[in-house]
Amino acid sequence: MLRRAGAEGPRGVAEGSPATGPAAAPTESRRPAAGAPAPAGSASLPTWLEALGVPAGLEAGRLRVAELAPDIAVLPSLDDLAAHVAACRGCALHASARNPVPGEGNPQADFLCVGEAPGANEDEQGRPFVGEAGQLLTKILGAIQLSRADVFICNVLKHRPPGNRDPQPDEVLACQPYLLRQIELVKPRVILALGRFAAQTLLQTTTAIGALRGRVHRYHGVPLIVTYHPAALLRNEAWKRPTWDDVKLARRVLDAARAANSSAGTT
Repeated sequence: MLRRAGAEGPRGVAEGSPATGPAAAPTESRRPAAGAPAPAGSASLPTWLEALGVPAGLEAGRLRVAELAPDIAVLPSLDDLAAHVAACRGCALHASARNPVPGEGNPQADFLCVGEAPGANEDEQGRPFVGEAGQLLTKILGAIQLSRADVFICNVLKHRPPGNRDPQPDEVLACQPYLLRQIELVKPRVILALGRFAAQTLLQTTTAIGALRGRVHRYHGVPLIVTYHPAALLRNEAWKRPTWDDVKLARRVLDAARAANSSAGTT
C-alpha cells in the first residue's frame, strides 16, 4: 500500500540543518513540541548499527524514572502502570478525559511505537491508535511483517487533551515517567516515533521532522527511528512514500538488533 502511494521524500539531514530546495521534506504541521528543550547530543552507534550504513542522529534520555517519580519507578508490570495511570492526578487532563490510555500490546515487544496523545476514539475506548489513523498504523506494521500483537503501542500523553489541543509542558512532564517506565519494562530493541511531537519530545529537540528522518537516533540507548504520524498521512498522500522508507529502516534496525543479540548469546 505504502509502496504505491505518495511521492518520493527526502532523506534526513544533519541535526540543526535546514531542509531547503526542491528535495526538502514537507513539514508536518499537526502540533509543535511543548516548550523549547535543549538539543540532544550526537549519537554514537554500536558496531552492528554502523554496519547498516545509516547516519547517526541524536542521543537523548539522560533522566531515569527513579529521579522523576520513585513511586512509578518501582511499578513491577505494565498492568500496575496502567492502574497507576488511571489514578494519576499529576495534571488536569484526567478531569476532562473519559478514559486513560496507557498503551497496549506485547509486554516483551522488540518494537515500540510512540505517538503524541490519545484522540477522540482512543479516549472513548481507552486504547491507543484505534481510529482511522490507528487502522492505517496497523497496515503500516503489516507491511513490515509485524502485527499489533507483536509490538507495544503508546503515546507521550496518557490522557486526551480537550479538543485535541496541543499538549502542554506540564502534561508532558507529568506523563514522562510513565513512558520511561514502559520502556524499562518492555525493553524494546527499536522505537518508532510517530509524528513531529513525539519525535521532538523524545529527542529533546526542535529540529523539523524532515531533518530527523533517515537517521538512527538513540533514546535511553534504544535505536529510535522518526516518521510521520498516521493522521498526517491521511491528510497528505505525499508523506506515504517517505513513511514506507522510514518503516523499512526501522525493520532493518530491528533485524540487525536481533541478529546482534543472537550472536552475543542473548535472547
